[in-house]
Amino acid sequence: MAILAVNAGSSSLKFSLHPLKNGEVLPDILSGQVQGLEPGGTPALDWQLRGLHHHETLPPTDPEQAFAAALQRLGELLTTFEGAGARMQAVAHRVVHGGGVYTGSVLVTDAVLEQLARFNSMAPLHQPHNLLGIRRLRAAFSGVPQVACFDTAFHAHMPEVAAMFALPASVREQGVRRYGFHGLSYQYILSVLQKKTLRASGRVVMAHLGNGASLCAVRDGASVATTMGFSALDGLMMGTRSGALDPGVLLYLLEQGWERAQIEALLYKQSGLLGVSGISADMRRLRTEAADGNDDAHRAIDLFTHRVVRETGALTACLQGMDLLAFSGGIGENDAVLRAQVCAQLGWMGLRIDAGRNRLASGHDKGHGNGAASMAIHAADSRIEVWVVPTDEGRVAAREAAALLAAQQPISA
Repeated sequence: MAILAVNAGSSSLKFSLHPLKNGEVLPDILSGQVQGLEPGGTPALDWQLRGLHHHETLPPTDPEQAFAAALQRLGELLTTFEGAGARMQAVAHRVVHGGGVYTGSVLVTDAVLEQLARFNSMAPLHQPHNLLGIRRLRAAFSGVPQVACFDTAFHAHMPEVAAMFALPASVREQGVRRYGFHGLSYQYILSVLQKKTLRASGRVVMAHLGNGASLCAVRDGASVATTMGFSALDGLMMGTRSGALDPGVLLYLLEQGWERAQIEALLYKQSGLLGVSGISADMRRLRTEAADGNDDAHRAIDLFTHRVVRETGALTACLQGMDLLAFSGGIGENDAVLRAQVCAQLGWMGLRIDAGRNRLASGHDKGHGNGAASMAIHAADSRIEVWVVPTDEGRVAAREAAALLAAQQPISA
């Protein structure tokens, strides 16, 4: 038996196949992604099977046909596992927003899809594409249960004071509150840390830093505060998203004649690292440009670092201290310079890192097996533990699907 985990985006489809053994979800044996599904893109499939990497270009066509061709090719790959395609237990989908309706994973029905579509405006870069992926995989793998796993679920039981906006009840009753995101990632990071250190049961701040970026404060294994809010725009500066912004800026832009579509594009696609630097949303490129003396690249990196430090301090205050700081996400896992800069600015807390281990953490094996690639990078005299934990949202989604189906009927493997 196996569970296919899927993360469908606007121009890509990421997937991983996770075997089940005695009810446990194992690390993926097949993983990959389809890219270039946007209009005018060049569809390509990259996949890894038992450590071997493969690349193939799909016939150029319109996005609808490209997606269909990608699913057909994925189906062919699944059948290589001695009939694993036919024995696939479920497809687990990452869905960004569950609103206040879904606080745990659910089996997808037409009614569920209809309800989830109402949250599209809360996460326009993600939600519509997540749901389109579900619809297409329902059709491609007819009869296989589809399970929606929500990024918001991890934060669903935050204290009211952490979730509430200072708005009238008439607005709050429409579901306007802080939801929080990156929940599948935080769930995985925490599960790894709990196997590695006793500090994970205390006051933990987790930093998921990538093209999307957020922080989460956890106490006793539960989310108590997070930087993202009603939408995935709030909090930290990101690759192309602005992060927290004075609402008065939006009122000013409206006064200047900006249309809704212009403002949405500004906030979601033209700001963040890309907007500040005017160069790229990719931190790796910005590091190269900064090393060559580009002031705009320096400015973008400095602002990103400042925002991480500032919000970490705020969450530490909410926790009344910090026992452990964990870095994850594409930037958090790979940018040793950023980790060093953040930790240096938090040194007043008694936080110290080991420079050698910090450098090593960005170059060691990134395999996910039971958190094997996670690494402690704090110095021996640090009052706070610091970890780098490569995330695995697909495995968490597969676990969620397995648990949901097992509650209905036992899963054999």
